[in-house]
Order: sequence, then C-alpha cells, then structure tokens
Amino acid sequence: MTTRQFVLASGNPGKVREINQLLESSHIEVIPQSDFSVEEVEETGLTFVENAILKARNAALHSGLPAIADDSGIEVDALDGAPGIYSARYAGEGASDEENLIKLLKDLEGVAPEQRTGRFQCIMVYMRHAKDPTPIICQGTWEGRILTEPSGENGFGYDPIFFVPSHNCSSAELDPDTKNSMSHRGMALRMLVEALS
Repeated sequence: MTTRQFVLASGNPGKVREINQLLESSHIEVIPQSDFSVEEVEETGLTFVENAILKARNAALHSGLPAIADDSGIEVDALDGAPGIYSARYAGEGASDEENLIKLLKDLEGVAPEQRTGRFQCIMVYMRHAKDPTPIICQGTWEGRILTEPSGENGFGYDPIFFVPSHNCSSAELDPDTKNSMSHRGMALRMLVEALS
C-alpha cells in the first residue's frame, strides 16, 4: 500500500512528531507546512473548529496537498474555560510554552485542588483541497486536573501541569505510546484515520 502524503497545518515540531507517531501504521505521512514555506494563518475564529478550518484551508491552498489541521488547547473550569482557543498565546503573542504554563499556574494560585479540573480539547480537520465544502471534523477530549507545579520531561505545551488521574502522574511523565493512546489528539486522529479509510 502506498503512503499518502498530507500537509500538516503546523510547523510545531512536537506536534508533527506526535502526529506522525500516531499515523505510523495507517500509511499516511504528514509533512509540516513549513516545508512548503506556508505562512501561519491568523487564527481569527472564535472556536477550535473555526480555527482548524482556517489553518487547513490555508495549508491546502499554498501546498496543493490535502491538509490536516488541528486546533487544540486546554480548558480550565475555574477560569470559565480559559485559556481555550488562546492556549498557544495565553501569555501573549509569541509566548513560549513555558511562559503560557507559568501564566496559567499564576492565574490558578489559591484555587483548591478539587476545583482545578480541566481538559485538553482537540479538533482535527481534514480538507481535500482549499475549497472543500465538506471537511471531515473529529473531536477528542481528555479530562484531568491542573497541578500546582510542573512535573515530567516528556510532551510539550501544558503537559507538565496536566494531571492524569488514571495514571496518577502528569501527561509529561507518560511515555509517548501511553500518552498517544489516551490523549485528546490521539483520540481525534484515530477518528480521522477511520473516517479517511
């Protein structure tokens, strides 16, 4: 079976690596949009769905390949769902993962452990081309709690402060295979692969 190539509407190396690991057995390979010199599109949507579609459309338009895009983030109940769609720029435009994480911990100072509930959300979109009127949209959700300090070296983004109750550790303390089997992105991508086959 030949491997199908799609453009991934992201240049984030952590995300590219994670998605290709998840796709290993599906004969699908994602190529980061940076390989086609695709500029990041402005995320002007008000939902994860809108932003994922904006990103997929932009990547397909400039690469000429079918596109996969995801928009994901962390929602914290004590903050009315923030950072949500602003997770990647919570501490400001161009903020690092660490700066975003530090801001979230600061915003949760004094919040009791049982009220630090939250979840990772991932919307995964597939578009055959930039004008695809019926994109495939899949959603994955991963429930957990927000720790008071980072723990673990694996993963990226908010993984070091996302506590996974079933494994009694942070997402950043899980090995990649375990994380991929339960994560929001893993869930959404498996649904997408199923839809594509």
